[in-house]
Amino acid sequence: MATSSPSPLPDDESARLVALRSFQVLAALAEPVFEEFVALAARLFQVPISLLSVVEETDVHYPVAIGMPAHSRLPRAEVLCSTAITQGRAVVYHDVLLEQHPPIPAEVLRVAEQNHVRFYAGALLRLPDQHPLGTLCLVNHEPRPFTLDEQRILELLAGLVSQTLAVRQRCRARPGDAGQGQWAHLSAELQEEIGALNALVRYLNARNGSAVPVPTVFLAQVEGRMHDLQGVLDAAHC
Repeated sequence: MATSSPSPLPDDESARLVALRSFQVLAALAEPVFEEFVALAARLFQVPISLLSVVEETDVHYPVAIGMPAHSRLPRAEVLCSTAITQGRAVVYHDVLLEQHPPIPAEVLRVAEQNHVRFYAGALLRLPDQHPLGTLCLVNHEPRPFTLDEQRILELLAGLVSQTLAVRQRCRARPGDAGQGQWAHLSAELQEEIGALNALVRYLNARNGSAVPVPTVFLAQVEGRMHDLQGVLDAAHC
C-alpha cells in the first residue's frame, strides 16, 4: 500500500473552476435524467454505490447518488473523486487498501478506510469546453476486479452524461420558451432510452446471473443500446 502527500492541483485549475461556476452544474444535475444515468451505472456494474461528483475548489459535491445520501458534500482533500481531476483521466482502484497507482494521499486513504471503501472507479465528466467537472463513479465495500472493457463502458457512459449536460445548456440558452420545451421533450426521450437500457441489464442479469466482472459479451449488448442513446443526443437540434 502506498500513500502520498495531498494531490497537486491540475495546471489549468483556475480556468476549470471559472468554467465550472459559470455552468451552474449543481442545478443542472438536479434533472431526473441524471439520476437515471446513475441508477443504470449501479445496476450495470453491480455495485451498491454509484454517484456523480462535482469537484469544487475545496469541496466535492454529490448531487446525484445511489446507495448514499445525495446532495452531500465532503472536503476535496478527503475523497477519491478528486484523484481523477488531478490525473486528468479515469482512475480505478481494485482494492483501495492495496492500490499503488496512482498513489492515494494519506488523508484520502484514512477516510476511505473509515467509510469501508475498498473498490473505486471514476470516469471524468467534462464541461462543453472539455474542462473536467467531476466524475461518474462506482464504489464497493469489497475489492472488485474491473476489466479494461468495463472501464471503457464506464467512460462511454460518463461521456453520455457530459453530452447530456451540454445539450441541456444549449436548449435552455435559447430565447423564450422554445428551448425549455425542447429540453423537456428531449429529457423525456432520454429517460425512455435509459429505461430501455436498464430493462436490458435486468434481463441479462436474470438470464446470465450477476457475474463480476461483467462479461464482455454482456457489455457488447449494452454498448449497442448506448449507441441508440448517443444517436438521440447527436440528433438534438438545440
